[in-house]
Parts: sequence; C-alpha cells; structure tokens
Amino acid sequence: MHPPRHGDDETDPRMKILMATAEYAPLAKTGGLADAVTGLARALSDRGHDVRVLLPRYAEARTAPVSTVGRAAGAEILEVRRLDADESASPRVYLADAPELASSASIYAGDERDAASFIRLSRAALELGKALGWRPDVLHCHDWHTALVPALAEARGSDRRATLLTVHNLGYQGIFGEQVLAANAAAELEPLRAQRERTQHTVNFLDLGIRFADAITTVSPTYAREIQRPELGMGLDETLRARGDALTGILNGVDYRLWSPETDSFLGAHFTREATDGKGLVKRALEAELGLPPGDGPLIGCVTRLVWQKGIDVLAAALPALLDATAARFALLGSGEPELETALADLARRHPARIAFRRGYDEGLAHRILAGSDFVLVPSRYEPCGLTQLYALRYGTIPIVRATGGLADSVRHFDASAGTGNGSVFEHADVGGILWGVTTALGWYADAEAWRTLVDNAMAADFSWAHQAPEYEALYERMLSVSRRASRP
Repeated sequence: MHPPRHGDDETDPRMKILMATAEYAPLAKTGGLADAVTGLARALSDRGHDVRVLLPRYAEARTAPVSTVGRAAGAEILEVRRLDADESASPRVYLADAPELASSASIYAGDERDAASFIRLSRAALELGKALGWRPDVLHCHDWHTALVPALAEARGSDRRATLLTVHNLGYQGIFGEQVLAANAAAELEPLRAQRERTQHTVNFLDLGIRFADAITTVSPTYAREIQRPELGMGLDETLRARGDALTGILNGVDYRLWSPETDSFLGAHFTREATDGKGLVKRALEAELGLPPGDGPLIGCVTRLVWQKGIDVLAAALPALLDATAARFALLGSGEPELETALADLARRHPARIAFRRGYDEGLAHRILAGSDFVLVPSRYEPCGLTQLYALRYGTIPIVRATGGLADSVRHFDASAGTGNGSVFEHADVGGILWGVTTALGWYADAEAWRTLVDNAMAADFSWAHQAPEYEALYERMLSVSRRASRP
C-alpha cells in the first residue's frame, strides 16, 4: 500500500516526484528519451511540484558542477548545480556515482555491463529518498533502464511508493542472459529469477517493469494501442493486453524554450509565425554549411537514428527515384547501422549537389536542419511518439510522415481546399509510400496560396509540455487516490 502524500497532508496540491532515467539533457543524451524526460520534469516543476531526477554519472557528465549529498545503494549521490538559469522552477538533478555506472566510454556499453549499471541505478532510486531525507510520492521510471524499480520495490515490500513506468520505445527491452543474476546476487532479485524460468534462461527488465508497475504509460495514444497487437508488441503484447487497464498513451511535448524560431540560439537568424522572412536566411546558411548550392527549390531534411525502425533503408532505396522525379534536395543527419551510414554517404558522394549527409549527431546542426528545411521526412516503420515532427512544425517545416504511433497523432494530412491539416501523411513504409508522401507535399510547395496556409497551420500547432504535463498530473493523482483508499482500514 502507498502512504498518503506529504505526511498525511492531503490538501497540499504539490506532489513529490522522483524520475529515474538513463538520460537527461544536457548531461546525457543519445536521442529523444533525454528530451522527453527533461521536458516533462521541467514542466512539472514549472507547475509547482517537487521534482527530482536521478541518472548515472557518466564520463561525459564529470565536468558538471556537483556537491555530494549522500549515498544510496553503495553509490555516491551528487547534486548537480545550475542546469537552468531559473533554478527556482528547475528539477533538482542527482547523479549516482559508482564504478559500474560508468563502465564504458559511452552512455551504453551494449553488453552485460549495462545490466549491472541499471540494477545499481534502480536500487539507488529506491534508496535516494532516505539519503536525502525526502520522501517521494511517485517513483516515475523511464524505459527498460529503470524498469526494475517497480519489481524491486515489490520485492522489498515495505514503505512502497506509487510506481509509474513510461515505455518510450518497446523495441528496447533490456534482455540479458541469466548470468546477470549471479553477478548481481541479492534476495530482492527474486522476480528476475522467476522470470528466467518463463523465458528460457533470460531476464527481461522491461517485461518485469510492465508486470509490476502500478501504472504504465507510453508516449502516444496510437502507440499504446499498437503495442497491444502482435505486429508491434515486440513479444510483450500479451503482457500489455493483460495490463491494458493500467496502460495509458500520453503524447510527448516540446520545450519551446529550446525549440523555437524566435529564440533558438543555434540559428543565425530568427523568425516568427507572423514574420517568416528569417527562415529563408536560415535556409541559405544551412545550404552553405552543408555544401549544397543555393536555390529556390525545396529542401527536405531528415534528422534521425539510422536504424531499421526509422525506415532509413527504405529512404535510401527511394532516394534515386526521388532525385529523378523531383527537384528536391536533401539534408541528412544521423548515425546508426554501418550499412545505412555507408549507403547514405555513397548517395551523397554520387549526388553532391542534391544530397548532403553528415554522419553522427550534432545538436546545433539538428536545429538548423529542422529550422532551415522546407520539409522534414520521417518514414518510420513504427514511431512511439517522434519529436522531430513536433520540433519541425514550430519552425514552419512541413512533416512528411508515415501514419504510425505519435506521427499519426500529431500530423494531419493537409487538405488544400479546406485549408486544414499540417503535413503529408502516407500509409505504407515502402518506396511507393515515400514517393507518394513527398510528391504530394511538393505539389503544395508549388502552390503559393496553399503553401502559405500550410506553413501557418504548422506554426500554429502547440505541442508544449504545458498541454501534456497535466495528463501526467491527473494520472499521478489517480494513482495516489487509489493508494490512499487502499491504506484506510
């Protein structure tokens, strides 16, 4: 049973929320997970809640100014100072520092060292409140890295908190061989031992989190439905259907303090919905930065991980046909599977006036591509939420997306006659689907009146966390209301 909030004071509207995560911007970021957790934590802090964040102290975070505040699960707990200019409305961020939490040069080792790291982090999340003299109402865990928290809390039994697990991408589950149990022996790992018997001597962190969390969210309503079906359930659809009453889809939001054409520090010029001239300046500067010849023709950006999920193999197959059928140029940024990196680099080498490809991730260049392009292409096979299209809309950059997950929830196909919609939505994750989506969008680009309406619709869209955070507040309140009822005789 979960105790009431704030020492039995049920009139205090604030909640104490601990978020346990592998990534938090700008301390540790490989993609959208960091942006989503950071945006939600800041939005809840802005709304007056006492939000704390715990993540490992990776090598790349060792330059952050910190002070030691205690120990939890054998790790030194360090509080980070001044991540935001306005500290009064900022989450308090803590780093757990122990040898296994920085066992590789990057955030993820990609092997069983990750199991040891995130078992330690999950234990530290359970013990952090005691170390700080602070008692969270809700333990909010993100993705497989901290999905053990609900299972470990259940195993410990005493002093339970309400536990929420957010699944940002079901494709990453934290599956390891049973030897991680011997390497991390403890009675509280009994849930993993029981799971091993069901799963042919493997352990699956995310599966345990789904089974034991009090509530589960994922990052769009459509994705919440999709993952309960075998096609996108990644082997966990049966478990998710069994927990369907506890599963909610809440679309991610955007922190417009970081992603806005009026103030973006990565841009050499700024613009607004009412005065868009600066976008042309950003586009010209982007072309020069990428070595593309300037022109009035459409520029299509793509900022993504180069993996099967994102449909980049299909994009590589479609690019020759797109070059033949259209006058579009392409600005591509990303890293991932070596064969996809090689394919895009080869296309850019063969078509230097039409395709620019930058391997890796560059935060500033990502902003400039999303701000300076006319379109952004997101051809994902599946997409839990997608932040790229949400960022792009703010800059008047029109999304061309496949109808899946959060892409389907945030982009509405433009109807030029009615003047409604904000992008191009295609159905099939194949070359024909991409060709249809792009050529349809380019038709609007060629129609000055339709284009003005479409860009205005895009920039008017509001996906700020101010709209999304209240859904989490309401869910926390429901969880705590249930726990208060359960605690009464």
